[in-house]
Amino acid sequence: MTINAPAIAILLVSFLLMVFLRFPIAYSVAISSLLCLAYQGLPLTTMCLQMVKGISSFSLMAVPFFITMGVLMGSGGISEKLLQLADSCVGWMTGGLAMVNILASYFFGGISGSASADTASLGSIEIPMMVDRGYDTDFSTAVTIASSVEGMLVPPSHNMVIYATTAGGISVGSLFLAGYLPGAVLAVSLMIGSYVISKIKKYPKGDKFSLKRLGKDLVDSIWALAAMLIVVVGVVAGVFTATESAAIAVIYSLIVSVYVYKGMTWKDVWYSIDSCIDTLSIVLILISTSSLFGYCLTMLHVPDLFAKVIEGVSSNPYVIAILINLILLLLGMIMDMAPIILIATPILLPIATSIGIDPVQFGIIIVLNCGIGLLTPPVGSVLFIGSAIAHEPMEKVVKAVLPFYFFMIVALLLVTFIPAISLCIPWAFGYTGGL
Repeated sequence: MTINAPAIAILLVSFLLMVFLRFPIAYSVAISSLLCLAYQGLPLTTMCLQMVKGISSFSLMAVPFFITMGVLMGSGGISEKLLQLADSCVGWMTGGLAMVNILASYFFGGISGSASADTASLGSIEIPMMVDRGYDTDFSTAVTIASSVEGMLVPPSHNMVIYATTAGGISVGSLFLAGYLPGAVLAVSLMIGSYVISKIKKYPKGDKFSLKRLGKDLVDSIWALAAMLIVVVGVVAGVFTATESAAIAVIYSLIVSVYVYKGMTWKDVWYSIDSCIDTLSIVLILISTSSLFGYCLTMLHVPDLFAKVIEGVSSNPYVIAILINLILLLLGMIMDMAPIILIATPILLPIATSIGIDPVQFGIIIVLNCGIGLLTPPVGSVLFIGSAIAHEPMEKVVKAVLPFYFFMIVALLLVTFIPAISLCIPWAFGYTGGL
């Protein structure tokens, strides 16, 4: 294996330099790749071919559909229904509204698949509601943004589709099934943290539990919850592909938002589609440029070199697993989620599988790591959204989130070292990986 050290240095050093100079990540990836190709004397047509190849995938067509579904459902009166259902389930506990916040994010995650959408949609309702009931603003914001990470684990998640496409040969249906239990583990971990803080700060309980009210709110929310069933059951049962299920879910979301819950007019629908196009353009540019960057990494044998470096640190699989998590957490502090998945997967997946981590389990690990990264400065997008919604200084929000980092790391370690958390549901539906 011939090592072209100058080309590797040009690729990685220029990329890291532009990231720290706060270049847009898509430009950082594209320019560093261009410099690397130019140094090696390769034709620029290679750049165009690799970028087009990166987005020429039928599976990736699911991404715009899932994004559209999340925007439509999030703007169509779904948030209030899910909040009422969550309040019926856990609002009676100490720190009840914090528990409601966390459970509502689990429900809403099955619709939006996005931490940003969760924070923007639910946060604008939940944070003022919690403050009015006597909760501190910084705590309310911290609970909202921490629980929003559940939305990326609970299917349908377009980030899981991106991971499946990048990893190659990974079943999207298995990934969807694998997300339910880790999402629940994260929710329970955050609830424990919220309960402890609520006890210390003497936050109030909600109304007493009522089975009648729970039944009523469940009926009211059934149209929203059915969206998850359409996607997951359809894919797992083999009725349609992930892309087809996403397209059907968009039509269903449109009907529910406009005609059932009547939270949107047709004029609102066009505004929502305009928002989807903005988001989608960013995602597709990232995918195409990251595909080029991945091509350069592979051509220069960087994944093999990286594997040797990690194996040189330790041969203990537990130590290697912790190192992988640390690398992903550090990347999450300086990069957004999609580019981390696109760039880190080809490098870290072979290392993870070499120590016995199943590719589906690794998909959950990388998504959860990236989710935590969305809450960390200096570039945590969800942190900024939560701070803006609450009109609270970011420094104060970060301080309030600190205890929740601990509980999220606990959930991450459980998912990393107990494969059954991610794989038991896929196993039950016939998945044979990891056995």
